[in-house]
Amino acid sequence: MTTQKRVLAVIMGGGRGTRLHPLTTERCKPAVPLAGKYRLVDIPISNCLNSDINRIFLLTQFQTASLHRHVQGTYHFDPFGKGFVDIMSAEQTEKGSDWYQGTADAVRRNLIHFRAFPHDLILILSGDQLYRMDYRKIIEQHLATGADVTLATVPFAVSKVGGLGLVQVHDDLSIERFVEKPKDPAVVDSLTLSAALQGRLKSPSIEKQCLASMGIYVFNRAALANALDNTMTDFGKEVIPGLLGKQKVFAYIFEGYWEDIGTVRAFYEANLALAQPLPPFNFFEASAPIYTQDRYLPASKLNKCAIDHVVIGDGSILTDSTIKHSVLGIRSYIGEGSVLEDTVLMGADYYETDEQLAANLAKGRPHLGVGRGCRVKGAIIDKNARIGDGCVLNAEGKVDGVYANGAVIVRDGVLVVPKGAHLPPGTVV
Repeated sequence: MTTQKRVLAVIMGGGRGTRLHPLTTERCKPAVPLAGKYRLVDIPISNCLNSDINRIFLLTQFQTASLHRHVQGTYHFDPFGKGFVDIMSAEQTEKGSDWYQGTADAVRRNLIHFRAFPHDLILILSGDQLYRMDYRKIIEQHLATGADVTLATVPFAVSKVGGLGLVQVHDDLSIERFVEKPKDPAVVDSLTLSAALQGRLKSPSIEKQCLASMGIYVFNRAALANALDNTMTDFGKEVIPGLLGKQKVFAYIFEGYWEDIGTVRAFYEANLALAQPLPPFNFFEASAPIYTQDRYLPASKLNKCAIDHVVIGDGSILTDSTIKHSVLGIRSYIGEGSVLEDTVLMGADYYETDEQLAANLAKGRPHLGVGRGCRVKGAIIDKNARIGDGCVLNAEGKVDGVYANGAVIVRDGVLVVPKGAHLPPGTVV
């Protein structure tokens, strides 16, 4: 059987996303905009399509409206390829009426739906990571080793493994131990790679390295059913550790760029990294494109602007402004004399008509986007926000908290203007 016929992909749509608040106030994590024109969920879906996997289930639960709109408006398949992206929301059944209790519980409740499609393997993915991966390689290793379960892992220096689940492996990559987010340095040291394995890496490190779980799993169909024949709710904390010594569990080592976008700071830095001359993640890779919604927007228009290391989404209008090391989303608007630096401006979902603009101005609501004469540094400005003329927003020296009567939130040292917020002219934070 081909990869396309033997594999089902399951993307975890994420929980409440509390660490990404306020970006997740009105949306789930996979629906958060990324890199000017994409959504986080576009990454795993595109990786699947580029890996010849086109039967994809997306398990969702919290704040799913924008995610549903995006997926339904983006991923259309011809009837002959038998591909799909099916959204599986938490539902009440005869066996229970509560919501998903964790990643394993979400998959368990949907096994009945997966059985309707012929498959040998199930590929389980996270919906909030930035990476490019050919899943055919992990599947090839999974079959070659005769594994029941294979975990995708990425090498990390010992000094950078905080908050990650770590695995201890033998030289044949079979997993001996799995420890979820260890804090004891002695435990971390006991999980480091052997000299033989470290020497086999494409980019060896002087510092000792550990293998961190990427939250990506390949299960044999029967192995998954057996692993979930219990009340365990989470793969990383319960299911995987419980399989060690009972099933053949192997690690697959991935050595490309990988970023878990779990916090506001991680999201901010991952976006700004894309504005570098040689970004760590390349959206320009023609052989493995990242797909997203085709919005049929006009080209962006820049009038007398100074631009330095900036990603600009389609349909933006920038006038006599200065933008440095920033990422601008679709339909971004920046007025005359404004300066943006180290800023992620997510843009807007729509353009205002002249009548709407006049009505909003009459109500004291500024133009969508950034007004005239503004100074913004170290910020994330979410979609449909309105920044009045002469506003000054700067994260430097600000402690985490709420500012400007709740219209501005500083989280992880990043100043965030939430979706749909508006700041009166002259606001200073």
